[in-house]
Amino acid sequence: MRLPSSIFVSVSLFTAETTAALYLSSTYRSDGDQIWQGLTLLFTLVPSVLVQLTLTFIHRDLSRDRPLVLLLHILQLGPIVRCLEAFCIYGSVGQVEEPYVSITRKRQMPRRGQFEEVERQVGQAEGKLFTHRAAFARTSVIQAFLGSAPQLTLQLYICVLQQTVSIGRGTLMIISLLSIVYGALRCNILAIKIKYDDYEVEVRPAAYLCIFLWRSFEIATRVAVLVLFSSVLQLWILPVVLLNFLIFFLYPWVLFWFSHSPFPENIEKTLTRVGTTIVLCLLTFLYAGINMFCWSAVQLKLNDPDLINKSQNWYRMAVYYMLRFVENASLLLLWYVFQTDFYRFICAPFLVLQLLVVYTMAISFMLVFYQFCHPCRKLFSSSMTQGLWDCSALLCLVCYAPERNEAEPIEKAALGPPDESGPIEKTAQDPSDEAGPVEKVGLDPAQPGPTNYKELGDDTSYDTTYTMPNDTSHQVFGEMNGDMSHSLSCNA
Repeated sequence: MRLPSSIFVSVSLFTAETTAALYLSSTYRSDGDQIWQGLTLLFTLVPSVLVQLTLTFIHRDLSRDRPLVLLLHILQLGPIVRCLEAFCIYGSVGQVEEPYVSITRKRQMPRRGQFEEVERQVGQAEGKLFTHRAAFARTSVIQAFLGSAPQLTLQLYICVLQQTVSIGRGTLMIISLLSIVYGALRCNILAIKIKYDDYEVEVRPAAYLCIFLWRSFEIATRVAVLVLFSSVLQLWILPVVLLNFLIFFLYPWVLFWFSHSPFPENIEKTLTRVGTTIVLCLLTFLYAGINMFCWSAVQLKLNDPDLINKSQNWYRMAVYYMLRFVENASLLLLWYVFQTDFYRFICAPFLVLQLLVVYTMAISFMLVFYQFCHPCRKLFSSSMTQGLWDCSALLCLVCYAPERNEAEPIEKAALGPPDESGPIEKTAQDPSDEAGPVEKVGLDPAQPGPTNYKELGDDTSYDTTYTMPNDTSHQVFGEMNGDMSHSLSCNA
């Protein structure tokens, strides 16, 4: 059994960031900066409360008689207690014989086109430890994108305004950046384990390194762009942020409405329809917070029993990064046009170019990860390169759509029946043709004939579905075991 090191890292980042934020808020209070103090506390307490609710929800403490644990969660000490409990479980493994064990079956990665199943016994202690790991993986994502990301943006904005970096503020910014990158990394690993739950997934160090560099460059560039833009156009940053947030918040609901699926009732048996709606709104709220700063590896699908889209949609990812690159470039261009005298000692064109190059490097590391380092890349129906090639083909089709529409009337004139009033011009009658003279539309002899275009299909996606019996999958906050069919769909 592996040491629960991921739990220790999550709790350490949570405790360090909360402590640094409380200390920094006290310095703001002593300096009389009540606005900065209030915003710093807001981005600290709101994610902390959500983390406590998540841990309580996953461990189902409300339906169990554990008043002390609930009290500690109210006091915002829940992660520390859960971490101690996880290490106590880890230390007690093997000392007492467990009366009950469960058998899990996992498929190994295909070798020479064949799948091999491996059975393994899982004791109660290991099952509890698995639940703790799954809970802290989700709380790390919540802490990263609903707390650390806004906190880092706020503190960097204050540094730009005050033209100084204090020790407390710099410490909080470093911890927040580490928390964001770690949360994004956990989000990627969580997405892989959810999508390929019936496989033994082994993430290699090269994959961790690619994800770390990819997310570090992507998030750092995004935060820097937002701070630079807000430093010169303070009133316009709010519409930009709200528009981004509303688009990603409403996107899963729009897809769910178009699917005409029934309202999901399988999240938790004890929840009412109102409670289920609140949980779904919190999930979409987190989804919007993640996509505000980086691409969310976990794509929501509200009409799916697991609430997760298990298909690898290259088109959606390509569109996201193209639009995000255009948005970042536009915000940097506006900053360059309206920059103040504060940036007179900075080479503005070089800074713009540097940020765009760093964002391009982030995309490059993402391509390397999916092409060479993804642990389940053998299960893709198409490679990342093929997916991008299909995306470029789709863009070319969209670009040439106006020319195609202009060519359609000429084709119809060339392929349509002759006019009843008689042909414009006639060619010499072929003796072997008994049907009469061949009519020809009058065209300039120097011009070539019209080109016949073939109809192109509207759907350029290729779906491959593998149905596997007796699979087990975990819900987002879900059960540890349960039989259900698992489908892997990869859209090129």
